Amino acid sequence: MRLDKYLKVSRLIKRRTVANEACDSERVSVNGRVARASYDVKEGDVIAIRFGERTLTVEVLSVQESVGKAGAALMYREV
Repeated sequence: MRLDKYLKVSRLIKRRTVANEACDSERVSVNGRVARASYDVKEGDVIAIRFGERTLTVEVLSVQESVGKAGAALMYREV
């Protein structure tokens, strides 16, 4: 699954366009490298997202095309 879509489905970022813009402005990194929106997310990847001064780091536990609000939090684990 594409990185921008994963960020939206897992509800780490509210909209896919916002996730795409975050990737374009190099605020999202995967496994220590700046990642593009088209990066293919896999289980075990570590994603870091910079929100201003704060950085959110999560580990991908599962990749699912669609998930409910309750299941979204189960797709990742904060590191």
